Amino acid sequence: MNRSLPFPEVQTMTAVEELLETEQERVERWRAEELMRAGYDPAAAADLAARADVDLHRAIQLLERGCPPELAAKILL
Repeated sequence: MNRSLPFPEVQTMTAVEELLETEQERVERWRAEELMRAGYDPAAAADLAARADVDLHRAIQLLERGCPPELAAKILL
């Protein structure tokens, strides 16, 4: 009997959670890069990227239509 691993399924779940968190971080990083490329400053881009309820295309379209980045961030957040 292996006493160091009494509940192997718990460790498997932790690995899955870590994998999912890593994927979420990758998505947020990509979203932030796209928002900075569009014209948002890094802080606003990070805030917007972290919010799943903020539509990336809408955020970029606001800037493309002439909305200043600071105002667009206020509208979206």
